[in-house]
Amino acid sequence: MDPITAPPPDQLESSVSVYEMIREDIIAGRLVPNERLKVGELASRYDTSTNPIREALQQLRGEGMVVMEANRGARVRPIDADFVRDIIEIEMLIEPALTKWFVSVVSEKDIAELEAKQAEIEALNFADPAAHGRLDTQFHQLMYDRHYNRHAAELWWKHREILRAISRRYPTSLSRRQAVLSEHRELIARIRAQDAEGAAAVVERHVEGSGRHIIEQMGIAQRKAPRRQPG
Repeated sequence: MDPITAPPPDQLESSVSVYEMIREDIIAGRLVPNERLKVGELASRYDTSTNPIREALQQLRGEGMVVMEANRGARVRPIDADFVRDIIEIEMLIEPALTKWFVSVVSEKDIAELEAKQAEIEALNFADPAAHGRLDTQFHQLMYDRHYNRHAAELWWKHREILRAISRRYPTSLSRRQAVLSEHRELIARIRAQDAEGAAAVVERHVEGSGRHIIEQMGIAQRKAPRRQPG
């Protein structure tokens, strides 16, 4: 099977599309929740024509980051805990299924590549959050890239990139760091043992834990944010 057509993570920063720029501005809060997204203004903001803007808005609408309303156009959907929860619940269904398939076709070479990528992750030890995010995504790509269901694999990719962008805004706690490394190691062991159900269970726990951590960090950041004074 052909690999996922999206660009690899280490190329995203050097080749950024209009879609990615708008998505990043929504996640970073530069385009604020419920802000109207006018095509002409966005074309001027991103120095492009209107067609790429319309295509990007439709793509973001499909991912739930933009809301389209009849006779009112598009607006920014708030990136809140509910948004993250919805993505995580979908990923908890998709990723275990992709993992089970991978166990059915895995080779010694595949396991060696997982081990090598995990060694890179452990050597970095979260010293560079952006680099860790790229390595972590590559670790999971080794399992999902060849899957025959391209729609499922590409949906995983889109959700992964959204969550990776959101998580860059928050620190990773020491307990979550330890859990990530431990879960990766357990996952590799289950795959080597040809334990498809066990590997799927580890991935489901891994995804749920990552989502819970993001939501917890969002709550901490919200509580620390200065309150606006009325009037």
